[in-house]
Amino acid sequence: MTNVTVLDHLLVVNLDIHVWTARKKLSAPDLGDADLPPGDLASLGSKRVCNPKEIQTFNTLKARAVALLDRHGVRFLGGWAVPQQAIDEICMELTAIRDEFNQTKDEFLKRYQQAVDDWIAKHPKWAGIIENSVETEDYVRSRLGFRWQMFQVQTPAQTGSVYQGELDNDISDLGLTLFEEVAQAASLAWKRCYSGKSEITRKALSPLKGIEQKLLGLTFMEPRVAPVAELIATAIQEIPKRGAIQGSILTRLQSLVCMLCEPKLILRHGQRMLEGKTNASDILNGLLEPAMHEHLEEAGFEPDPIPHAEITAPRLESHGLW
Repeated sequence: MTNVTVLDHLLVVNLDIHVWTARKKLSAPDLGDADLPPGDLASLGSKRVCNPKEIQTFNTLKARAVALLDRHGVRFLGGWAVPQQAIDEICMELTAIRDEFNQTKDEFLKRYQQAVDDWIAKHPKWAGIIENSVETEDYVRSRLGFRWQMFQVQTPAQTGSVYQGELDNDISDLGLTLFEEVAQAASLAWKRCYSGKSEITRKALSPLKGIEQKLLGLTFMEPRVAPVAELIATAIQEIPKRGAIQGSILTRLQSLVCMLCEPKLILRHGQRMLEGKTNASDILNGLLEPAMHEHLEEAGFEPDPIPHAEITAPRLESHGLW
Protein backbone atom coordinates (compact mmCIF):
# COMPACT_ATOMS: atom_id res chain seq x y z
CA MET A 1 0.00 0.00 0.00
CA THR A 2 1.44 3.38 -1.00
CA ASN A 3 1.95 6.25 1.41
CA VAL A 4 -0.78 8.22 -0.35
CA THR A 5 -3.25 5.35 0.12
CA VAL A 6 -2.36 5.08 3.80
CA LEU A 7 -3.06 8.78 4.28
CA ASP A 8 -6.47 8.35 2.67
CA HIS A 9 -7.46 6.04 5.51
CA LEU A 10 -6.32 8.03 8.52
CA LEU A 11 -6.79 11.25 10.41
CA VAL A 12 -4.41 12.79 12.91
CA VAL A 13 -5.71 13.80 16.33
CA ASN A 14 -3.71 16.22 18.46
CA LEU A 15 -4.48 16.59 22.16
CA ASP A 16 -4.21 20.08 23.59
CA ILE A 17 -4.70 19.53 27.31
CA HIS A 18 -3.33 21.86 29.97
CA VAL A 19 -3.24 21.03 33.67
CA TRP A 20 -2.19 23.59 36.26
CA THR A 21 0.69 22.16 38.28
CA ALA A 22 -0.01 24.21 41.44
CA ARG A 23 3.74 24.73 41.69
CA LYS A 24 5.88 27.86 41.83
CA LYS A 25 9.63 28.23 41.72
CA LEU A 26 11.24 28.21 45.13
CA SER A 27 13.33 31.34 45.64
CA ALA A 28 16.17 32.12 48.03
CA PRO A 29 14.09 34.62 50.08
CA ASP A 30 11.60 31.82 50.75
CA LEU A 31 14.29 30.08 52.79
CA GLY A 32 15.31 33.09 54.83
CA ASP A 33 18.88 32.91 56.17
CA ALA A 34 19.52 29.34 55.01
CA ASP A 35 23.05 28.75 53.73
CA LEU A 36 22.58 27.88 50.05
CA PRO A 37 25.12 26.74 47.43
CA PRO A 38 25.95 29.18 44.61
CA GLY A 39 23.68 29.28 41.57
CA ASP A 40 26.27 27.75 39.23
CA LEU A 41 26.39 24.68 41.49
CA ALA A 42 22.75 24.01 42.23
CA SER A 43 19.30 25.47 41.66
CA LEU A 44 16.30 25.53 43.92
CA GLY A 45 13.28 23.41 43.18
CA SER A 46 9.61 24.27 43.46
CA LYS A 47 6.95 24.71 46.10
CA ARG A 48 3.33 23.61 46.05
CA VAL A 49 0.77 26.33 46.59
CA CYS A 50 -2.16 23.93 46.73
CA ASN A 51 -2.74 20.34 47.75
CA PRO A 52 -1.78 18.16 44.72
CA LYS A 53 -4.75 15.91 45.45
CA GLU A 54 -7.00 18.82 44.45
CA ILE A 55 -5.80 18.64 40.84
CA GLN A 56 -5.19 14.90 40.51
CA THR A 57 -8.50 14.38 38.71
CA PHE A 58 -7.32 16.59 35.83
CA ASN A 59 -4.26 14.39 35.32
CA THR A 60 -6.44 11.29 35.48
CA LEU A 61 -8.74 12.64 32.77
CA LYS A 62 -5.76 13.57 30.61
CA ALA A 63 -4.42 10.02 31.01
CA ARG A 64 -7.82 8.66 29.93
CA ALA A 65 -7.69 10.71 26.74
CA VAL A 66 -4.17 9.51 25.97
CA ALA A 67 -5.17 5.89 26.63
CA LEU A 68 -8.16 6.29 24.30
CA LEU A 69 -5.98 7.43 21.42
CA ASP A 70 -3.32 4.82 22.19
CA ARG A 71 -6.05 2.20 22.01
CA HIS A 72 -7.17 3.27 18.54
CA GLY A 73 -4.15 4.82 16.89
CA VAL A 74 -0.40 5.18 16.51
CA ARG A 75 1.81 8.08 17.59
CA PHE A 76 2.40 10.27 14.56
CA LEU A 77 3.46 13.90 13.94
CA GLY A 78 3.13 14.82 17.61
CA GLY A 79 -0.36 13.33 17.82
CA TRP A 80 -2.05 10.06 16.89
CA ALA A 81 -2.80 8.62 13.47
CA VAL A 82 -6.23 7.01 13.83
CA PRO A 83 -8.45 5.19 11.32
CA GLN A 84 -11.19 7.32 9.80
CA GLN A 85 -13.75 4.62 10.55
CA ALA A 86 -13.15 5.04 14.29
CA ILE A 87 -13.29 8.82 14.40
CA ASP A 88 -16.95 9.07 15.50
CA GLU A 89 -16.33 6.82 18.49
CA ILE A 90 -13.13 8.69 19.37
CA CYS A 91 -14.81 12.10 19.19
CA MET A 92 -17.72 10.91 21.30
CA GLU A 93 -15.40 9.62 24.03
CA LEU A 94 -13.16 12.70 23.89
CA THR A 95 -16.24 14.89 24.23
CA ALA A 96 -17.35 12.97 27.32
CA ILE A 97 -13.89 13.31 28.88
CA ARG A 98 -13.77 17.03 28.01
CA ASP A 99 -17.17 17.63 29.59
CA GLU A 100 -16.05 15.87 32.77
CA PHE A 101 -12.81 17.90 32.72
CA ASN A 102 -14.73 21.19 32.42
CA GLN A 103 -17.17 20.23 35.15
CA THR A 104 -14.28 19.32 37.44
CA LYS A 105 -12.64 22.63 36.55
CA ASP A 106 -15.74 24.63 37.51
CA GLU A 107 -16.08 22.77 40.80
CA PHE A 108 -12.40 23.25 41.63
CA LEU A 109 -12.47 26.98 40.89
CA LYS A 110 -15.47 27.42 43.18
CA ARG A 111 -13.48 26.02 46.10
CA TYR A 112 -10.06 27.27 44.96
CA GLN A 113 -9.58 29.86 47.69
CA GLN A 114 -10.71 27.38 50.32
CA ALA A 115 -8.26 24.81 48.96
CA VAL A 116 -5.42 27.33 49.28
CA ASP A 117 -6.49 28.28 52.81
CA ASP A 118 -6.61 24.60 53.81
CA TRP A 119 -3.11 24.09 52.40
CA ILE A 120 -1.78 27.03 54.37
CA ALA A 121 -3.48 25.73 57.51
CA LYS A 122 -1.78 22.38 56.96
CA HIS A 123 1.64 24.05 56.71
CA PRO A 124 1.41 27.05 59.09
CA LYS A 125 5.18 27.30 59.49
CA TRP A 126 5.51 28.01 55.77
CA ALA A 127 2.39 30.12 55.35
CA GLY A 128 4.42 33.08 54.12
CA ILE A 129 6.06 31.35 51.18
CA ILE A 130 2.70 29.91 50.12
CA GLU A 131 0.79 33.19 50.39
CA ASN A 132 3.45 35.01 48.36
CA SER A 133 2.91 32.66 45.45
CA VAL A 134 -0.86 32.23 45.33
CA GLU A 135 -2.26 32.79 41.84
CA THR A 136 -5.57 34.44 41.07
CA GLU A 137 -8.60 32.39 40.17
CA ASP A 138 -8.55 33.83 36.63
CA TYR A 139 -4.94 32.74 36.18
CA VAL A 140 -5.71 29.18 37.31
CA ARG A 141 -8.71 29.10 34.98
CA SER A 142 -6.44 30.02 32.07
CA ARG A 143 -4.07 27.17 32.95
CA LEU A 144 -6.73 24.47 32.83
CA GLY A 145 -7.97 23.46 29.42
CA PHE A 146 -9.04 20.47 27.37
CA ARG A 147 -9.12 20.71 23.58
CA TRP A 148 -8.18 18.62 20.60
CA GLN A 149 -7.57 19.21 16.93
CA MET A 150 -8.17 16.86 14.04
CA PHE A 151 -6.61 17.10 10.62
CA GLN A 152 -5.84 15.09 7.52
CA VAL A 153 -2.31 14.85 6.15
CA GLN A 154 -1.60 15.36 2.47
CA THR A 155 1.70 15.16 0.67
CA PRO A 156 2.64 18.24 -1.38
CA ALA A 157 1.77 18.26 -5.06
CA GLN A 158 5.44 18.68 -5.96
CA THR A 159 7.71 15.69 -5.59
CA GLY A 160 11.29 15.56 -4.47
CA SER A 161 13.16 15.78 -1.19
CA VAL A 162 12.89 19.57 -1.05
CA TYR A 163 9.11 19.30 -0.68
CA GLN A 164 8.70 15.91 0.93
CA GLY A 165 11.21 16.28 3.75
CA GLU A 166 10.97 13.28 6.06
CA LEU A 167 7.20 12.87 5.78
CA ASP A 168 7.43 9.88 3.44
CA ASN A 169 9.73 8.13 5.90
CA ASP A 170 7.40 8.91 8.80
CA ILE A 171 4.46 7.44 6.90
CA SER A 172 6.44 4.37 5.86
CA ASP A 173 7.44 3.80 9.48
CA LEU A 174 3.85 3.79 10.75
CA GLY A 175 3.63 0.00 10.52
CA LEU A 176 6.83 -0.47 12.48
CA THR A 177 5.66 2.04 15.07
CA LEU A 178 2.43 0.07 15.39
CA PHE A 179 4.28 -3.18 16.11
CA GLU A 180 6.50 -1.40 18.64
CA GLU A 181 3.40 -0.11 20.42
CA VAL A 182 1.92 -3.62 20.34
CA ALA A 183 5.11 -4.87 21.95
CA GLN A 184 4.84 -2.26 24.69
CA ALA A 185 1.20 -3.17 25.37
CA ALA A 186 2.08 -6.87 25.43
CA SER A 187 4.95 -6.27 27.85
CA LEU A 188 2.58 -4.46 30.20
CA ALA A 189 0.02 -7.27 29.87
CA TRP A 190 2.74 -9.81 30.65
CA LYS A 191 3.73 -8.06 33.86
CA ARG A 192 0.17 -7.41 35.01
CA CYS A 193 -1.69 -10.54 33.97
CA TYR A 194 0.53 -13.43 32.89
CA SER A 195 3.94 -13.48 34.54
CA GLY A 196 4.24 -16.16 37.21
CA LYS A 197 0.58 -17.23 36.89
CA SER A 198 -0.52 -20.88 36.90
CA GLU A 199 -4.16 -19.89 36.46
CA ILE A 200 -5.96 -16.83 35.14
CA THR A 201 -9.55 -15.74 34.50
CA ARG A 202 -11.02 -14.46 31.24
CA LYS A 203 -10.48 -10.94 32.54
CA ALA A 204 -6.79 -11.39 31.70
CA LEU A 205 -7.78 -11.62 28.03
CA SER A 206 -8.79 -7.94 27.93
CA PRO A 207 -5.29 -6.66 27.02
CA LEU A 208 -5.05 -9.17 24.17
CA LYS A 209 -8.49 -8.20 22.90
CA GLY A 210 -7.44 -4.55 23.05
CA ILE A 211 -4.34 -5.29 20.95
CA GLU A 212 -6.44 -7.25 18.46
CA GLN A 213 -8.96 -4.40 18.07
CA LYS A 214 -6.20 -1.86 17.60
CA LEU A 215 -4.62 -4.00 14.87
CA LEU A 216 -7.96 -4.60 13.14
CA GLY A 217 -8.53 -0.86 12.88
CA LEU A 218 -5.09 -0.24 11.37
CA THR A 219 -4.70 -3.07 8.86
CA PHE A 220 -4.23 -0.52 6.07
CA MET A 221 -0.92 0.60 7.57
CA GLU A 222 1.06 -2.57 6.94
CA PRO A 223 0.29 -5.90 5.18
CA ARG A 224 1.51 -7.94 8.16
CA VAL A 225 -0.93 -6.33 10.59
CA ALA A 226 -3.96 -8.44 9.61
CA PRO A 227 -2.21 -11.82 10.15
CA VAL A 228 -1.14 -10.82 13.66
CA ALA A 229 -4.71 -9.78 14.47
CA GLU A 230 -5.90 -13.13 13.12
CA LEU A 231 -3.42 -14.97 15.35
CA ILE A 232 -4.68 -13.24 18.48
CA ALA A 233 -8.32 -13.79 17.50
CA THR A 234 -7.69 -17.49 16.89
CA ALA A 235 -5.99 -17.88 20.26
CA ILE A 236 -8.91 -16.25 22.06
CA GLN A 237 -11.53 -18.23 20.13
CA GLU A 238 -9.95 -21.54 21.16
CA ILE A 239 -10.23 -20.76 24.88
CA PRO A 240 -13.17 -22.37 26.73
CA LYS A 241 -16.01 -19.95 27.40
CA ARG A 242 -16.15 -20.83 31.08
CA GLY A 243 -13.82 -21.83 33.86
CA ALA A 244 -10.28 -20.91 34.80
CA ILE A 245 -7.61 -20.77 32.12
CA GLN A 246 -4.71 -23.04 33.00
CA GLY A 247 -2.47 -25.85 31.77
CA SER A 248 -1.43 -25.97 28.13
CA ILE A 249 -3.98 -23.31 27.15
CA LEU A 250 -2.45 -20.84 29.59
CA THR A 251 1.08 -21.75 28.53
CA ARG A 252 0.21 -21.08 24.91
CA LEU A 253 -1.29 -17.72 25.86
CA GLN A 254 1.79 -16.83 27.88
CA SER A 255 4.00 -17.75 24.95
CA LEU A 256 1.83 -15.70 22.59
CA VAL A 257 2.05 -12.64 24.84
CA CYS A 258 5.82 -13.07 25.07
CA MET A 259 6.06 -13.35 21.29
CA LEU A 260 4.05 -10.15 20.92
CA CYS A 261 6.63 -8.45 23.14
CA GLU A 262 9.22 -8.97 20.39
CA PRO A 263 8.60 -6.79 17.29
CA LYS A 264 10.96 -8.88 15.15
CA LEU A 265 9.04 -12.05 15.97
CA ILE A 266 5.74 -10.33 15.21
CA LEU A 267 7.00 -9.17 11.83
CA ARG A 268 8.46 -12.58 10.97
CA HIS A 269 5.23 -14.34 11.88
CA GLY A 270 3.10 -11.88 9.92
CA GLN A 271 5.30 -12.23 6.85
CA ARG A 272 5.14 -16.03 6.83
CA MET A 273 1.35 -16.00 7.19
CA LEU A 274 1.14 -13.39 4.45
CA GLU A 275 3.15 -15.65 2.15
CA GLY A 276 0.92 -18.64 2.96
CA LYS A 277 3.78 -20.61 4.53
CA THR A 278 1.89 -21.18 7.75
CA ASN A 279 -1.40 -20.36 9.47
CA ALA A 280 -2.62 -19.14 12.84
CA SER A 281 -3.39 -22.59 14.27
CA ASP A 282 0.03 -23.98 13.36
CA ILE A 283 1.77 -20.98 14.86
CA LEU A 284 -0.22 -21.28 18.09
CA ASN A 285 0.57 -24.99 18.38
CA GLY A 286 4.21 -24.21 17.68
CA LEU A 287 4.25 -21.86 20.68
CA LEU A 288 4.32 -24.95 22.91
CA GLU A 289 7.61 -26.07 21.40
CA PRO A 290 10.61 -26.15 23.79
CA ALA A 291 12.60 -24.23 21.18
CA MET A 292 10.19 -21.34 21.46
CA HIS A 293 10.55 -21.28 25.24
CA GLU A 294 14.33 -21.26 24.94
CA HIS A 295 14.15 -18.29 22.59
CA LEU A 296 11.81 -16.39 24.87
CA GLU A 297 13.97 -17.08 27.91
CA GLU A 298 16.96 -15.66 26.02
CA ALA A 299 14.87 -12.54 25.41
CA GLY A 300 14.19 -12.23 29.14
CA PHE A 301 10.74 -13.87 29.31
CA GLU A 302 9.96 -17.03 31.21
CA PRO A 303 6.63 -18.68 30.29
CA ASP A 304 5.48 -20.89 33.14
CA PRO A 305 6.34 -24.51 32.34
CA ILE A 306 3.71 -27.25 32.44
CA PRO A 307 4.22 -31.00 32.76
CA HIS A 308 4.98 -32.62 29.41
CA ALA A 309 1.98 -34.92 29.85
CA GLU A 310 -0.36 -31.93 29.73
CA ILE A 311 0.82 -30.88 26.28
CA THR A 312 -1.72 -32.41 23.92
CA ALA A 313 -0.95 -30.35 20.82
CA PRO A 314 1.19 -32.03 18.12
CA ARG A 315 4.84 -31.11 18.00
CA LEU A 316 5.41 -28.92 14.97
CA GLU A 317 8.24 -27.16 13.23
CA SER A 318 9.15 -23.67 14.41
CA HIS A 319 7.73 -22.08 11.21
CA GLY A 320 10.66 -19.67 11.19
CA LEU A 321 9.69 -17.97 14.46
CA TRP A 322 12.94 -18.86 16.21
